[in-house]
Amino acid sequence: MSWEREVDEIARRKRLAAEMGGAESVARHRAAGKLTVRERVERLLDPTSFAEIGALTGSARYDEAGNLTGFTPANVVIGTGRIGGRPVVLAAEDFTIRGGSSEASVSDKWVWAENLALEMRLPMVRLVDMAGGSVKLLEQMGATKLPGYPAWRIGDMLGTVPVVAAALGSVAGLGPVRVILSHFSVMVKETSQLFAAGPAVVARATGEKVTKEELGGAAIHARATGVVDNEAESEEDALGQLRRFLSYMPPSAYELPPRQAPADAPDRRETDLLSIIPRARRRPYDARRILELVLDRDSLFEIGRFWGRGQITMLGRLDGHPVGVLANDPHFAGGAMTAAAAEKLERFVDVCDTFHLPVVNFVDQPGMMVGTVAEKQATLRRATRALCAIEQSRVPWIAIIVRRVFGAGGAGYGRQRDLNLRYAWPSGYWGSIPIEGGVEAAHRRELEAAADPPARLAELEARYEKFASPFRTAERFGVHDIIDPRETRPLLCAWVSQAYAALPPQLGPVRRFMRP
Repeated sequence: MSWEREVDEIARRKRLAAEMGGAESVARHRAAGKLTVRERVERLLDPTSFAEIGALTGSARYDEAGNLTGFTPANVVIGTGRIGGRPVVLAAEDFTIRGGSSEASVSDKWVWAENLALEMRLPMVRLVDMAGGSVKLLEQMGATKLPGYPAWRIGDMLGTVPVVAAALGSVAGLGPVRVILSHFSVMVKETSQLFAAGPAVVARATGEKVTKEELGGAAIHARATGVVDNEAESEEDALGQLRRFLSYMPPSAYELPPRQAPADAPDRRETDLLSIIPRARRRPYDARRILELVLDRDSLFEIGRFWGRGQITMLGRLDGHPVGVLANDPHFAGGAMTAAAAEKLERFVDVCDTFHLPVVNFVDQPGMMVGTVAEKQATLRRATRALCAIEQSRVPWIAIIVRRVFGAGGAGYGRQRDLNLRYAWPSGYWGSIPIEGGVEAAHRRELEAAADPPARLAELEARYEKFASPFRTAERFGVHDIIDPRETRPLLCAWVSQAYAALPPQLGPVRRFMRP
């Protein structure tokens, strides 16, 4: 009367599933410097926390008597687990089985996992290592199919739960879409590539002869295009970055981000801040050093460092509270809002707004990038989209103006509606146009007619300079205060607890989901 025989059969089939694509295929995979899907899952999740779902899904082979003679598991592993003690849902392709191809898998598995994350309001983790479609499957299927997965509720997901993705191989077809449709993505240098189609298809379609790395490696997508947020030195580094990103996020848009026990004094005052901004306005400085001195120690996690480089976007903590952190890097285009920087800003603001992270903006914005290259890159449109993202956001904002705020690009220091908190350092200066360059535009004819144009230009600039003092703006309450830079951290640590208290008691998804 016992069911022991059937229970033994369950264990047998799970052992077969654990063999993945077989010893030979696994050996080739490892020889390419890659972890297997099960090694990835093990290293990502907290020890012993993985609960696999659908391990028995796959292709079974039987003899005439109905006895199992072989079993190939589906090439996607799904389940639940924990990261930092907090539950997540995971889906990971197994490249050792038909290259992880989406068309060779049981698509119900990964779509089901995504819907599980949405319904249970849990973060979704994608470990993507999949080829695109294969013509070899046409004969096996006996027909073609229309592309798409109607049951995949990606729009709802991006507005409801954190979604993270790691590209861990040569990812084509559906794979890049699954990487891009996320709130944070990472790829591994030299072993990960993303492309709509691989070199063979590209050669047939366009005549180009390229390698996988030339077509879609980290140098392309993590440094030039921003298709992927971050690059990693290794698979372990990539998995660590996924864990780090999720530590700032709530389980879903229905909850607040988790506060960590602060290990840093909220009233810490750093003397270096007093001299970090040069008096010479054209001299750059280390913007990241400012963030290190103000935010909780060792709490910063940068997103998209190698593209849109004039705009810095980071996650960090103030007195243990997660916040979104913005700054401008004057080493790149003077920190101006380029097309790439605007796209990066827009995307980051959407993430913060979706998951209720208050935003701190350390502002040194000379304005939108100008010139023929900027115009051809549609900088005006992209910058305007970024400004709209800021205005549409609902989370508390605070601006610390450390140097410049000019033009329409400068208007993105914060929301122009609502409270619009703005404080300035004594180094701050602003306006609709900088004095440098603005005088030449306004007094062009006078300067052309002057006996000594350079001397007259210096006179005019000196005349206008006196109006640029931040104290004159403060007299009119144009900024709420000019502060000693050393007081920045105490001010922000006092603000952040008020910011979290000001978030609406009834949380939930934004009406529009994130623009990937």
